[in-house]
Amino acid sequence: MTVELGRARVATDPLMTRRLYHLRRAVPEPPQAATRADLVLISHLHHDHLHLPSLRRFAVDVPVVVPRGAAAAVRGLAGRELVEVAPGDVVEVAGVRVEALPATHDGRRDTFPWHHHDVPALGFRFDDGETSVWYPGDTGVRADFADVEPVDLAAVPIGGWGPTLGDEHLDPEEAVAAVAAVGARWAVAVHYGTYWPLALRRLKPANHHRLFVTPPQRFHRAVLESGLTAVALTPAFGERVVLA
Repeated sequence: MTVELGRARVATDPLMTRRLYHLRRAVPEPPQAATRADLVLISHLHHDHLHLPSLRRFAVDVPVVVPRGAAAAVRGLAGRELVEVAPGDVVEVAGVRVEALPATHDGRRDTFPWHHHDVPALGFRFDDGETSVWYPGDTGVRADFADVEPVDLAAVPIGGWGPTLGDEHLDPEEAVAAVAAVGARWAVAVHYGTYWPLALRRLKPANHHRLFVTPPQRFHRAVLESGLTAVALTPAFGERVVLA
């Protein structure tokens, strides 16, 4: 997702490929314009969030904010301006103030026990002095969502691509509760309906329906049932939405 602030374009966890290992993209690939950014934010090191071929499509002088330790854990990041942050850090990059937030998610590049890089998963709150955004990355429910300063826009994950979401992702109902805890004028749903594993739609049709097809409808229903005052948005892939 790319957020156009008044003074900067910020891309979050860009993934621009038709295929990633066993995953297949179910919607059109982003246009070349999607690689125009002043800043890229990477929430964690999983291959579907830190995808090196996608990152290379951005101009080499675009700074990239990554979790602290990413450069040591991931080959291929050399040659770019990297700003490494840990939860609690606040930096200003490309005219954007970025606050790194903790996330409940395994942030390692690979999830094998012999990979010992201690690299945290992050969320972000960022603003250009006029417009503010909360992007929690991949995370489970956290009590400290309520500690995040209210924002104009919450970009909140509502789904995933696996047979289950587990306790390190938000489902649509949990996402709405998270937005309510933070406070936002608008809430746009992300991280759903894009990639799905080969053959899993046939093998687990109910899971595909619940995690891939229906999250946007569940998100809007949860907003109505909760009384959330934020305007809920589920734009089509590639659609540009102007908020005023």
